Amino acid sequence: MIPRTACASTTLLALLALLALPAAAIAQEHALATPAGGWNRAGLTDKSQELTRNYPYSLIDRGSQKNRRMIAGRLTQAGEKRPFPKLVVNGNPTPLYTDSDGRYARAYSFGSGSNSVEIRGQDGRGIKRVQFYEADRSRPQPVLRVIAAWDDNQAEVDLHVVTPDGQHAFWAHPALSNGGGLDADTVDGPGPENFVMTAPQRGAYQVWINYWGNFGGSGYHFDESTRQQPIITTRITLVFHENTARERREEFVVPLRSIGELTLVKSFKF
Repeated sequence: MIPRTACASTTLLALLALLALPAAAIAQEHALATPAGGWNRAGLTDKSQELTRNYPYSLIDRGSQKNRRMIAGRLTQAGEKRPFPKLVVNGNPTPLYTDSDGRYARAYSFGSGSNSVEIRGQDGRGIKRVQFYEADRSRPQPVLRVIAAWDDNQAEVDLHVVTPDGQHAFWAHPALSNGGGLDADTVDGPGPENFVMTAPQRGAYQVWINYWGNFGGSGYHFDESTRQQPIITTRITLVFHENTARERREEFVVPLRSIGELTLVKSFKF
């Protein structure tokens, strides 16, 4: 015969488990509020024509942007310290920084076809993943994408790309006349930074990374002691012919040890 106290304990535990399920489901749902999975057509289902901003906000306001899909949500645990949660877009992982309440919003230029977005927690486990199909064939397809991400949300690290015609894309000159450029709202603050070209020129490219300085509540500064780790780890990903059968990726991990450090990551011909 099972003691009545044991039955009561078992019933209580079962009840608590049932009550916890909706909260867990809600937390998972809010972790990645947009984009939604399934079929999509830009401008109809994702509101890509609306003006949007990245979150947490950059110290320098470079204005709103449109024609980019927002990846937005709220985590139950804020990503302010290592190890950071991860945002994985089409297989490319970057640290996911949030505000003190766990909120985030990142702009991303998705091409047509199948796309995926995944949120991973600080323990590396998947929290939520969505797959959607962009049906608008007129969307510019990124043929060359360079992603720079780093694991210190107080560091100001800059991506620099030099194109075959000698133009130089960086924070002070984000848009190039040849069609390439940095996404306007991701060139300040804790990254990641994206350089995209839909019709790359033939010739030699250079990819550089620069540890420009640090920032905090009082603005930009050059105090090395504020770093969370003695070495900042940056990951630079080159994606060629994204989201096609010809897709190819190269990844480089570059340590940054001191402010002012400028490193040539990769020279390549397209």
